[in-house]
Amino acid sequence: MINEIIFMKGYGFYVWSAFSFTLISFATLYILIKTNLVKEQNKFVTKFGLLDKEKVKVAQIQSTHREILANKISSKV
Repeated sequence: MINEIIFMKGYGFYVWSAFSFTLISFATLYILIKTNLVKEQNKFVTKFGLLDKEKVKVAQIQSTHREILANKISSKV
């Protein structure tokens, strides 16, 4: 029974190698994206984390900063 699943009538090598390649690729992409996200979040905190209230208001006026700040505030809640 288990041998039939592993060998798949001679196609097991191709199936399992493709499955392994896909799984390894997805895991690598996840790790890379997660690492970049943490790096960008740290950059954001160093740039905007210690702003006084006036600078926060100016940043909220700008559209890109407003979106980033909204995501930061919603992630804290």
